[in-house]
Amino acid sequence: MPYNLFLFDLDDTLLDFKASEKLSFVLTLNKLGITENHQSIFETYQKENRLLWKALEEGKTTKEHLKVERFRKIFSHFKIDQNPEEASTLYLNTLPETVVLIDHAVETCQWLSNKGELGIITNGIHHVQTERIKNSPLAPFISFVSVSEDSGYAKPDIRFFEYSSKLAKNFSKDSTIIIGDRLETDILGAHNFGISSCWFNPNNEKVENHPRPSFEIQHLSELRKVF
Repeated sequence: MPYNLFLFDLDDTLLDFKASEKLSFVLTLNKLGITENHQSIFETYQKENRLLWKALEEGKTTKEHLKVERFRKIFSHFKIDQNPEEASTLYLNTLPETVVLIDHAVETCQWLSNKGELGIITNGIHHVQTERIKNSPLAPFISFVSVSEDSGYAKPDIRFFEYSSKLAKNFSKDSTIIIGDRLETDILGAHNFGISSCWFNPNNEKVENHPRPSFEIQHLSELRKVF
């Protein structure tokens, strides 16, 4: 059966989160009057942020705690006298304004929208993710955005995929595929839910101790060969 529902991960699949994250972070520091040592502060932020997101995916923390705690940790580490709640708010308001696209994202989504329905499934924060889509040229091709914050569960939890499937116009596991860059959330989640998957693997990494994806690509333009 041909696919007619394409579920895209957002960050580092359609949008270059790494690029927009750093830009937004530096803009936030500047707004707070922190004008030095940006690179070291950002590297420490990334480390703490990854640990907190991993804890969230494992159900060990909450998103509200994550939003502020990552700034509390870096301010403590660098002995910066700033309010982490204020920093979190500034950052989350800046992030939707710094949209950077992955190569071929727009034309790929446009092409696939003629073949079926496109949905976004993301572990991000609702306000940030929905605003980033609205501020991007991808918006006309996206039917719905499913955010873990709304469902109460995060990828790869099967309950998040069940929630997301209810947002689609016509859902069938046989005709649904997820396209994402993370084996441990996108591909594992698709495997557990019983749908096909396509691993966006621009760095040509090797599969280790994870379910194998149905397809693998290094460039979004390769999806034309898959579908």
